[in-house]
Amino acid sequence: MENNEPTRSKYDEALAKYETNLSDTDIAAQVAAIIEKKVPENDTLEVKKFLFHCIDLTTLNSTDNDESVMNFTKKVNQFDEEHPDMKNVAAICVYPNFAEIVRDTLEVEDVKIACVSGGFPSSQTFPEVKVAETAMALMDGADEIDIVISVGKFLAGDYEAMCDEIQELKETCKTHHLKVILETGALKTASNIKKAAILSMYAGADFIKTSTGKQQPAATPEAAYVMCQAIKEYYLETDTKIGFKPAGGINTVRDAIIYYSIVKEVLGEEWLNNRLFRLGTSRLANLLLSDIFGKETKFF
Repeated sequence: MENNEPTRSKYDEALAKYETNLSDTDIAAQVAAIIEKKVPENDTLEVKKFLFHCIDLTTLNSTDNDESVMNFTKKVNQFDEEHPDMKNVAAICVYPNFAEIVRDTLEVEDVKIACVSGGFPSSQTFPEVKVAETAMALMDGADEIDIVISVGKFLAGDYEAMCDEIQELKETCKTHHLKVILETGALKTASNIKKAAILSMYAGADFIKTSTGKQQPAATPEAAYVMCQAIKEYYLETDTKIGFKPAGGINTVRDAIIYYSIVKEVLGEEWLNNRLFRLGTSRLANLLLSDIFGKETKFF
């Protein structure tokens, strides 16, 4: 007897292992409960110092140039000299053409060099260009690469094309960390965010990241919660720990503490280190330092 059922792709099979039919209303309620109960108790000096240590200090402006990026990097060196008692930021994040400038200027050993790549921020270019740009950034000194999923392909249901690109870029990165940006504001629903997170991890992401910061809405607590749930379920399924990075729209210290609280509640203490948790932001560093030092601080 002939079987007329359509053959499921490996991507559909991967998604079938997870609950992806989510209620946005339920997610919002669960996040609100975490914020109400946990944010006040996590609003401590110790947590703020930890959050500073998780920052990917970012400059992604059209006005960036060699001199401005060099001075930006020198500030990280200076912080290390002036505050040896505090752990520095996790990484400096720049466009790929500035990787060499950061590499030649940076004097702090445990601060990584991260580069946005792969047609950032839209991901709308040829796959060959994405691979070349990523390879060139790594050659010039990048330790980590941040790319954006092909959102259009994902929304059209072309999971194969989206995942093939991620896989090819991970192969280009080899042992270097690949952070995959979902651009959650464009995905709109919790179900889409969960699916994109799972597919990105299966395709080779070492980190999943909320947003580019170039589109609104950017990071939201609800998107973060869904992504952390996906990371947790993926870990239980594969025994592989994937990192999480909220980015874009992190405008206050409280915003950062909200993301910390979500990671702590969903993923637990094991994820509370800057190997598995990052914050992508350009303004948060000074806000955290102002709270830590007890006075307005504009260091960076």
